[in-house]
Amino acid sequence: MERRSFLKQSSAIGAASIAAISTGKTAAAASGRDYFELREYQLETEEQKAGLAAFLKDAMIPALNRQGVKPVGAFELREGIGPVYVFLRHKSLEAATTVNQKLLADDAFLKKGDAFLNAPATDPAYTRVESSFFAAFDGMPTLETPISADEDRVFQLRIYESPSVKTGQTKIEMFNIGEIDVFRETGLHPVFFGEALIGGKIPNLTYMLTFKDEEEQKANWKTFGGSEGWKKLKSIEKYADNKILSNITNINLKPMACSQI
Repeated sequence: MERRSFLKQSSAIGAASIAAISTGKTAAAASGRDYFELREYQLETEEQKAGLAAFLKDAMIPALNRQGVKPVGAFELREGIGPVYVFLRHKSLEAATTVNQKLLADDAFLKKGDAFLNAPATDPAYTRVESSFFAAFDGMPTLETPISADEDRVFQLRIYESPSVKTGQTKIEMFNIGEIDVFRETGLHPVFFGEALIGGKIPNLTYMLTFKDEEEQKANWKTFGGSEGWKKLKSIEKYADNKILSNITNINLKPMACSQI
């Protein structure tokens, strides 16, 4: 841990760092940072889930790839019908804001997705879809795809809500100056970290981790909790959970057969 100076310098990181992080999201494209969209499809029946899986595989994911939106992640709960989460990586704001228009101008997408796209209100393809939009963190500016392709691999989605925009930025700062490093050292393999710009539960940050199985997930979180790096970082007063976090949502997922992540 000697190579990192954040533990000695943390008291000097204040308004300037917060301002840099906040301003950075407007320059994400220029700096090579990603934008992320997470779509949550709410489902009520197995038929809806099967129809969505077919739509993603045959129509939506190939069409997104033709736009340059790739890789596309598709994740389902480890048990139960839904929701299903679809993760899109965008390289610019322009790409993110035109994705649906481009899909609707894609003849192959319209043809292959006809049954799903034209499902009647009396027999809907899904209940509703909610979308959140994120800017990648400075400390991890791009998506990282996992190496493991184990059938039992776990994707852990975590949402950290904060009581204010300021405290939310403090938690993002905490990740950027050291917590992401501690994650990597202790086997919490990150896929993405994003600051929520649009969506529910704002202000929040959202991130995803991956593990080869549930056993590795449990063991590595235990290693993280006992690590000196984490103990020292959380001992800094301004980073105390009761100051900067109001709620944590934790969801364990598995990749669908069509997922590219």
